[in-house]
Amino acid sequence: VGRFKLESNSELQVTLNPAPQGAVAEINLQATNTSGSLVLHWGALRPDRREWLLPSRRPDGTTVYKNKALRSPFVKSGDNSTLRIEIDDPAVQAIEFLVFDEARNKWFKNNGQNFLIQLQTSHNEGQDAPGASASAIVVPEDLVQIQSYLRWERNGKQSYTADQEKVEYEAARAELIEELNRGVPLEKLRARLTKTPESSGSDAPASQTTITSVPEELVQVQAYLRWEKAGKPNYSPEKQLVEFEEARKELQAELDNGASVDQLRKKIVKGNLEKKVSKQLEKKKYFSVERIQRRNRDITQLLNKHKPVVTEQQVKAAPKQPTVLDLFTKSLQEGDNCDVLSRKLFKIGDEEILAIATNALGKTRVHLATNRMEPLILHWALAKNPGEWEAPPSSIVPSGSTVLDKACETSFGESELDGLQYQVVEIELDDGRYKGMPFVLRRGETWIKNNDSDFYLDFNTKVTKKSKDTGDAGKGTAKDFLERIADLEEDAQRSFMHRFNIAADLVDQARDAGLLGIVGLFVWIRFMSTRQLIWNKNYNVKPREISQAQDRFTDDLENMYKSYPQYREILRMLLSAVGRGGEGDVGQRIRDEILVIQRNNDCKGGIMEEWHQKLHNNTSPDDVVICQAIIDYIKSDFDINVYWDTLNKNGITKERLLSYDRAIHSEPKFRSDQKEGLLRDLGNYMRSLKAVHSGADLESAIATCMGYKSEVIFSSVITLVKLDTRARI
Repeated sequence: VGRFKLESNSELQVTLNPAPQGAVAEINLQATNTSGSLVLHWGALRPDRREWLLPSRRPDGTTVYKNKALRSPFVKSGDNSTLRIEIDDPAVQAIEFLVFDEARNKWFKNNGQNFLIQLQTSHNEGQDAPGASASAIVVPEDLVQIQSYLRWERNGKQSYTADQEKVEYEAARAELIEELNRGVPLEKLRARLTKTPESSGSDAPASQTTITSVPEELVQVQAYLRWEKAGKPNYSPEKQLVEFEEARKELQAELDNGASVDQLRKKIVKGNLEKKVSKQLEKKKYFSVERIQRRNRDITQLLNKHKPVVTEQQVKAAPKQPTVLDLFTKSLQEGDNCDVLSRKLFKIGDEEILAIATNALGKTRVHLATNRMEPLILHWALAKNPGEWEAPPSSIVPSGSTVLDKACETSFGESELDGLQYQVVEIELDDGRYKGMPFVLRRGETWIKNNDSDFYLDFNTKVTKKSKDTGDAGKGTAKDFLERIADLEEDAQRSFMHRFNIAADLVDQARDAGLLGIVGLFVWIRFMSTRQLIWNKNYNVKPREISQAQDRFTDDLENMYKSYPQYREILRMLLSAVGRGGEGDVGQRIRDEILVIQRNNDCKGGIMEEWHQKLHNNTSPDDVVICQAIIDYIKSDFDINVYWDTLNKNGITKERLLSYDRAIHSEPKFRSDQKEGLLRDLGNYMRSLKAVHSGADLESAIATCMGYKSEVIFSSVITLVKLDTRARI
């Protein structure tokens, strides 16, 4: 088949004995002047699948690598190493492989690509044909997709039927196969289609190559992040393809420098992105090179209206089996002369932490119970004021605890109720000096927190025992669900991050309570959006933490919108009261870009510094209005009355500006030479603010929708319907 250069004094020789009908094909590989630690990392290719097939007929010593590839060791013979592979499956069309030197942890590729050996005779085979590895039949799917798109453009962007699309797609594949069979190198073909420079080919050191190609979902995430950092421009289809390939090259370069796919994933898929953003970006595919389908669609088909039916069964949630934490709470409440001072239930994935403070016979006790059964350590302290950490007196420390500088560590002990296992820690306080208890959990070296914050139990909020049924009181409402919202409101007032994370936790309960439960959730969020509830109280929070919490909440609402069409009208209204949010650097840009605006426009003092401090610590929808007011002030040739008029029309008074935790005292005051730069930069900054806080960002919705099929644009339809809802409100 050919000879391939590995290093300056080493080459790989490949010979093929094709299989007659029903016989076994033999592939013989010989690596010259190499060490005795070479391994062939390989798989077989069939026309009906892209993934590697792992043949059952394997050389001696072959192992399976992550169920994705085979690793077969070369046999050392003098200065050379040899290996023979036999293929008895007539459906196998080719084998694809790389060579790995285990002793030096070094990978060898064929000019930056995998080696590819066709098992069927091709007219361009030759003894010394280095292009044989890129021959004939197997063409990368991403190139077929690009070629198919270019054919569609050349044909006048027609509206194809599904059958016509398949024919066009295979015609694109045939065109590329013909070029490869004429001897055009695969890298040159890729460079032409993606309009990127050709790679350096064999001049690239083999030590810089790795086995792993970049997963498509990570390329889409990287392309999306590049698009966001560029300010979410409206790219042409050709530019989208270039951006997609640039994102791939960035990630491939990191892989070639020794990074693993898992390391890349952790780097670009941060926080809740592990579970949510990858899925979200796969849905949206902002930079996908999939075949584009443009069809005439009736938008009402995406917005079907279903009339919900309110029934008594919807108001009363179906009875559920009490959990072990429910039983634990009941056992405390039924204790003699026991008053529950405060109770909080924290969710950690599918598990829960229950914190209860009780008073019995004049003594305060703290009980922490969890249904997590792995070994846990409670890292705790006491506080006279929220936010403080003070080590407890030695007289109240449970036995076996470790007292640290400003905290104490106590191990949970196992217990049982009605056959259900749980873990518990009990602490008895000696007096009433302390107002609350901050804590976190530790599992080995892993810390468990409450949405990146400390857990906190306030001792001052007295919780009365549940009252008996009062007949018709609460009839026509989801009474139990509304009481749950009321119990959590104090914690929700700390910041938007807390409020949206709590709201996300309540979505399932609202759904279980039926239409009235969802209405209750909407009223609560509507009160928040109209400033009837406290937005932030003595708590600093990063913008990216707010945007992540919003994204989590709106994601849950969108899922309910798809699954429960009878609730869509109220869900549209609910979504209009919440910013879109987002993962990655969507929220972080609020912090970063205001600093760039200050630096580029020489405005680091006055209102810009005060606003900058607010943005860094408690950004809110008010910032969209403040930004617009400053823009209007500049456009009016610095008329301060225009600034206040914009604020007041949107419900922001001087008193409200002063009420922020980071108050804004100053009025805008800029020089005429700053006008052009500020208008440009603040206009771009408004996009970042709306990306987090606005529930009706038409610009980004249109950019997302353009050119993609309906399955991909569902989230954008959700944003578009918010516009109609907001207009009606």
